Amino acid sequence: MRTTVRSTRSGASKTIGAVLAELRDDFPDVTISKIRFLETEGLVTPTRTASGYRTFSPADVARLRYVLTAQRDRFWPLKVIRDALDALDRGLEPDAGASGRPVVPALPDDPDLPSAAELEATSSLRLTGPELCEASGLQRDTLESLVTFGLLQPDAGDHYDLNALAVARAAAALSDVGIEGRHLRPFRTAADREVALVRQVTISPRTSGSGRSGTVGPGVGPAADRTADRTADRTAEVLRQCLALHVALVKAALRDQP
Repeated sequence: MRTTVRSTRSGASKTIGAVLAELRDDFPDVTISKIRFLETEGLVTPTRTASGYRTFSPADVARLRYVLTAQRDRFWPLKVIRDALDALDRGLEPDAGASGRPVVPALPDDPDLPSAAELEATSSLRLTGPELCEASGLQRDTLESLVTFGLLQPDAGDHYDLNALAVARAAAALSDVGIEGRHLRPFRTAADREVALVRQVTISPRTSGSGRSGTVGPGVGPAADRTADRTADRTAEVLRQCLALHVALVKAALRDQP
């Protein structure tokens, strides 16, 4: 319904007489005067030829159908129809339920966002510094800069994991446009703060491994393991929502800033 009401004005235009003939099968009571009245009320805005004749695009005809259907089937007054058309023009969608009022469309998940499971996933991959540079396109001095500024952290064996490879590839691409390791330090700081905040709110005294007041020693055993697993799952899911927020804010900033 949304694509019908809000479709582009492509396709062959029709005169008001042709529109009347098309609509009369479904709306026997419609007249040319009724169509002109709806135009006067601003519910449909056909174009005019150089000689002043009205021409209706497929979108105009679909809009007329929407208005006439709302009047016939739902007994909506013109103000309600006008508000509904405004909502549709702003991107809302017709409700398939009983109300028929436009509703906010469902927001699809960003397919590029990692799932909670992917955020928690580990890999056995271990790369040396030269292997990391070759696989990512990093220069050796850039790798050293990323280590210095905390973007990359080799393990005790001086190896880098799969996450480090992802960081290195992104940093290499940014380096090509002049964004250096020192510029990327705030990204690491922000990530650390984000994870710390989420862990603070997802790990309560009951899930942190410490016993309740009056117990002796930390919680151990299968129950404690299950609690830790649930906490880790929740932490990863909340972090996924943080990433979704970050992406949405970046998109908004890109749109708002000249």
